[in-house]
Amino acid sequence: MDSLSLILDDMHFNGVVFASTHNTSPWAWRMATPGLASFHMVTSGQAWLIREGEEPLLVQAGDLIVQPAGGQHRIQDRPQTMAVAQDFLPIMAKSELEPYRHGGGGQPSCDLISGHARFDVDMAAPLIAALPSLMHVRGLGEAPPLWLAIGLQFLAQEVIAARPAQQAIINRLGDILFMECIRDYVESVPEGSGNWLAALKDRALSCALAHMHRDPRRNWTVPELAQEACLSRSAFADRFTQTLGEPPLTYLTRHRMRLAARQLSSSGLPINKIADQVGYASEAAFSQAFKREYGASPSAWRQQRLAAAINPTTVGAIAAAGQQAA
Repeated sequence: MDSLSLILDDMHFNGVVFASTHNTSPWAWRMATPGLASFHMVTSGQAWLIREGEEPLLVQAGDLIVQPAGGQHRIQDRPQTMAVAQDFLPIMAKSELEPYRHGGGGQPSCDLISGHARFDVDMAAPLIAALPSLMHVRGLGEAPPLWLAIGLQFLAQEVIAARPAQQAIINRLGDILFMECIRDYVESVPEGSGNWLAALKDRALSCALAHMHRDPRRNWTVPELAQEACLSRSAFADRFTQTLGEPPLTYLTRHRMRLAARQLSSSGLPINKIADQVGYASEAAFSQAFKREYGASPSAWRQQRLAAAINPTTVGAIAAAGQQAA
């Protein structure tokens, strides 16, 4: 399996939360899903995306826009709308297939399919940080991507009426569309850009990354990784550090700590077992490495996550701390 596929697998995609809306002028929605990618697909008409500090962006029929970090934004009928923006999330929570009718009843109208992805925020943090704040895939023009046209047609057809396995199909399709956006962006990243995603296009570095993600428990050394990449030790270490911004074993340690954090928050495994799963024979050494990365011992971090599950108001603060560490 290639390195990008392994990185996406590590994110543990779990479908999408979405809503279909029919909007008549004037209309406006507001939305924020911190850490979780949000998206809008315009199936007919047009809309304007409004983000603080950015110029209004026209989104036309057939377009897909994705905000990988789920930033605060509005989507509305015109740059200076008369409408008061309504929160999108309660509408999505209803999970109704019938398009929600919204707006003042005037023309022009706009049909949207909007939502956000569900995945492990901590595991996704490095990838999300490397992506642009907005990805705009245009469905019009000389060569719109075939996957977008097919995906929009498929999704629009799927939400028309209730059918068996509908949510499961929509979940998988939402995951695929987001992955396609990421793949398109990775393919467009130029060499020397300073973006670590360029490593995924480098056969040698991509091979080394794939080995680390496929077997993070192994006690990898730089010479072993260099051998897998078919490079000398010094050439591999220099290229890896220059492209990804950190040495190979530092990257591996940070990846191991994210895997450990996931186990701490989602399982009841003893800490020594988690340490072993991520390549540490010593629980003490693992605890030191984890505290350097997350600012708390594994047991304290687990307790914070358990408290967050009981008191959701603390989730944002803990997630933000984890993203800063990543």
